[in-house]
Amino acid sequence: MIKEVIVVEGKNDVHAVKRAVEADCLTTGGFGLTSYSVDKIQKAYAKRGIIILTDPDCAGERIRRFLSNRFPEAKHAFVPKEDATAKNDIGIEQASAEAIRTALSKVRYQDIEPGNEFSLADLMCSGLNGINDAGFRRALVGAKLGIGYANAKTFLQRLNNYGVTRAEFEQALQEISHSI
Repeated sequence: MIKEVIVVEGKNDVHAVKRAVEADCLTTGGFGLTSYSVDKIQKAYAKRGIIILTDPDCAGERIRRFLSNRFPEAKHAFVPKEDATAKNDIGIEQASAEAIRTALSKVRYQDIEPGNEFSLADLMCSGLNGINDAGFRRALVGAKLGIGYANAKTFLQRLNNYGVTRAEFEQALQEISHSI
Protein backbone atom coordinates (compact mmCIF):
# COMPACT_ATOMS: atom_id res chain seq x y z
CA MET A 1 0.00 0.00 0.00
CA ILE A 2 1.34 3.40 -0.99
CA LYS A 3 1.32 5.74 2.01
CA GLU A 4 0.55 8.92 0.09
CA VAL A 5 -2.74 9.65 -1.65
CA ILE A 6 -2.40 9.74 -5.43
CA VAL A 7 -4.08 12.73 -7.09
CA VAL A 8 -5.33 12.07 -10.63
CA GLU A 9 -7.69 13.88 -12.96
CA GLY A 10 -10.67 11.54 -13.27
CA LYS A 11 -12.44 8.34 -12.28
CA ASN A 12 -10.94 6.31 -15.12
CA ASP A 13 -7.49 7.34 -13.92
CA VAL A 14 -8.38 6.03 -10.45
CA HIS A 15 -9.31 2.66 -11.95
CA ALA A 16 -6.02 2.50 -13.88
CA VAL A 17 -3.98 3.33 -10.76
CA LYS A 18 -5.85 0.77 -8.66
CA ARG A 19 -5.13 -1.90 -11.29
CA ALA A 20 -1.43 -1.09 -10.91
CA VAL A 21 -0.94 -0.53 -7.18
CA GLU A 22 -2.75 -0.57 -3.88
CA ALA A 23 -3.35 3.10 -3.13
CA ASP A 24 -5.95 5.65 -2.20
CA CYS A 25 -6.74 8.18 -4.92
CA LEU A 26 -8.45 11.53 -5.21
CA THR A 27 -9.63 13.18 -8.41
CA THR A 28 -9.40 16.79 -9.50
CA GLY A 29 -12.32 16.47 -11.89
CA GLY A 30 -10.15 18.03 -14.57
CA PHE A 31 -9.05 21.65 -14.40
CA GLY A 32 -12.37 22.76 -12.94
CA LEU A 33 -11.24 21.99 -9.41
CA THR A 34 -14.02 22.66 -6.94
CA SER A 35 -13.37 23.96 -3.44
CA TYR A 36 -14.63 20.59 -2.19
CA SER A 37 -11.96 18.73 -4.24
CA VAL A 38 -9.23 21.13 -3.12
CA ASP A 39 -10.30 20.68 0.51
CA LYS A 40 -10.13 16.88 0.19
CA ILE A 41 -6.68 17.13 -1.40
CA GLN A 42 -5.57 19.58 1.33
CA LYS A 43 -6.61 17.12 4.06
CA ALA A 44 -4.77 14.26 2.37
CA TYR A 45 -1.71 16.47 1.86
CA ALA A 46 -1.62 17.42 5.54
CA LYS A 47 -2.28 13.92 6.87
CA ARG A 48 -0.49 11.52 4.48
CA GLY A 49 1.09 13.51 1.69
CA ILE A 50 0.12 13.39 -1.97
CA ILE A 51 1.61 12.22 -5.23
CA ILE A 52 0.49 14.23 -8.26
CA LEU A 53 -0.02 11.95 -11.28
CA THR A 54 -1.71 13.97 -14.02
CA ASP A 55 -2.07 13.22 -17.71
CA PRO A 56 0.98 13.95 -19.89
CA ASP A 57 -0.82 16.61 -21.91
CA CYS A 58 -1.30 20.39 -21.73
CA ALA A 59 -4.31 20.23 -19.43
CA GLY A 60 -2.54 17.77 -17.13
CA GLU A 61 0.49 20.06 -16.93
CA ARG A 62 -1.71 23.05 -16.04
CA ILE A 63 -3.35 21.02 -13.28
CA ARG A 64 0.08 19.87 -12.04
CA ARG A 65 1.31 23.50 -11.90
CA PHE A 66 -1.78 24.59 -9.99
CA LEU A 67 -1.45 21.74 -7.49
CA SER A 68 2.32 22.27 -7.16
CA ASN A 69 1.78 25.91 -6.24
CA ARG A 70 -0.95 25.02 -3.77
CA PHE A 71 0.88 22.00 -2.30
CA PRO A 72 4.61 22.74 -2.61
CA GLU A 73 5.80 19.61 -0.78
CA ALA A 74 3.78 17.22 -2.94
CA LYS A 75 5.56 14.40 -4.71
CA HIS A 76 5.36 14.08 -8.49
CA ALA A 77 5.13 11.06 -10.79
CA PHE A 78 5.15 11.22 -14.58
CA VAL A 79 3.95 8.61 -17.06
CA PRO A 80 5.65 9.24 -20.43
CA LYS A 81 3.25 10.33 -23.18
CA GLU A 82 4.00 7.28 -25.34
CA ASP A 83 3.09 5.01 -22.40
CA ALA A 84 -0.16 6.89 -21.80
CA THR A 85 -1.47 6.97 -25.36
CA ALA A 86 -4.02 4.56 -26.82
CA LYS A 87 -7.12 4.76 -28.98
CA ASN A 88 -6.23 8.32 -30.06
CA ASP A 89 -6.37 9.46 -26.43
CA ILE A 90 -3.73 10.52 -23.93
CA GLY A 91 -4.19 9.96 -20.24
CA ILE A 92 -3.32 7.96 -17.18
CA GLU A 93 -6.35 5.77 -17.90
CA GLN A 94 -4.61 4.67 -21.13
CA ALA A 95 -1.39 3.67 -19.35
CA SER A 96 -0.57 0.07 -18.55
CA ALA A 97 -0.25 -1.06 -14.96
CA GLU A 98 3.49 -1.49 -15.54
CA ALA A 99 3.86 2.10 -16.83
CA ILE A 100 2.06 3.42 -13.75
CA ARG A 101 4.19 1.32 -11.40
CA THR A 102 7.34 2.54 -13.16
CA ALA A 103 6.24 6.18 -12.83
CA LEU A 104 5.46 5.69 -9.14
CA SER A 105 8.86 4.07 -8.59
CA LYS A 106 10.52 7.28 -9.85
CA VAL A 107 8.60 9.76 -7.69
CA ARG A 108 10.33 13.13 -7.30
CA TYR A 109 10.00 16.05 -4.90
CA GLN A 110 9.98 19.57 -6.20
CA ASP A 111 12.64 21.52 -4.32
CA ILE A 112 11.32 24.65 -2.68
CA GLU A 113 14.67 26.31 -3.43
CA PRO A 114 15.37 25.36 -7.06
CA GLY A 115 18.93 24.51 -7.92
CA ASN A 116 20.99 25.81 -10.79
CA GLU A 117 22.96 22.66 -11.60
CA PHE A 118 21.81 22.69 -15.22
CA SER A 119 21.71 25.43 -17.83
CA LEU A 120 20.39 25.83 -21.34
CA ALA A 121 23.94 25.13 -22.52
CA ASP A 122 23.70 21.65 -20.95
CA LEU A 123 20.58 20.96 -23.00
CA MET A 124 22.21 22.25 -26.17
CA CYS A 125 25.42 20.24 -25.66
CA SER A 126 23.41 17.12 -24.89
CA GLY A 127 21.21 17.37 -27.98
CA LEU A 128 18.12 18.11 -25.87
CA ASN A 129 17.53 21.49 -27.49
CA GLY A 130 18.30 23.10 -30.82
CA ILE A 131 18.30 20.01 -33.07
CA ASN A 132 15.56 18.28 -35.02
CA ASP A 133 15.03 15.33 -32.68
CA ALA A 134 15.59 17.26 -29.42
CA GLY A 135 11.97 16.74 -28.30
CA PHE A 136 12.22 13.01 -28.84
CA ARG A 137 15.50 12.92 -26.93
CA ARG A 138 14.01 14.98 -24.04
CA ALA A 139 11.12 12.52 -23.85
CA LEU A 140 13.55 9.60 -23.52
CA VAL A 141 15.71 11.32 -20.91
CA GLY A 142 12.62 12.54 -19.03
CA ALA A 143 11.29 8.98 -18.87
CA LYS A 144 14.64 7.68 -17.56
CA LEU A 145 14.80 10.40 -14.90
CA GLY A 146 11.12 10.23 -13.96
CA ILE A 147 10.46 13.89 -14.78
CA GLY A 148 8.34 13.40 -17.89
CA TYR A 149 8.37 15.12 -21.27
CA ALA A 150 8.46 18.90 -21.51
CA ASN A 151 9.57 21.66 -23.84
CA ALA A 152 13.18 22.79 -23.30
CA LYS A 153 12.35 25.59 -20.84
CA THR A 154 10.15 23.41 -18.63
CA PHE A 155 12.54 20.47 -18.91
CA LEU A 156 15.38 22.67 -17.63
CA GLN A 157 13.20 23.81 -14.73
CA ARG A 158 12.39 20.20 -13.87
CA LEU A 159 16.05 19.20 -13.96
CA ASN A 160 16.83 21.96 -11.48
CA ASN A 161 13.65 21.73 -9.38
CA TYR A 162 13.30 17.96 -8.94
CA GLY A 163 16.76 17.31 -7.55
CA VAL A 164 18.24 15.57 -10.58
CA THR A 165 21.96 15.08 -10.09
CA ARG A 166 24.62 15.50 -12.73
CA ALA A 167 25.41 11.77 -12.43
CA GLU A 168 21.76 10.80 -13.01
CA PHE A 169 21.59 13.14 -16.01
CA GLU A 170 24.78 11.74 -17.55
CA GLN A 171 23.61 8.16 -16.94
CA ALA A 172 20.26 8.86 -18.64
CA LEU A 173 22.03 10.43 -21.62
CA GLN A 174 24.31 7.43 -21.90
CA GLU A 175 21.37 5.00 -21.73
CA ILE A 176 19.39 6.78 -24.45
CA SER A 177 22.41 6.97 -26.74
CA HIS A 178 22.24 3.18 -27.00
CA SER A 179 18.55 3.27 -28.01
CA ILE A 180 18.74 6.00 -30.66
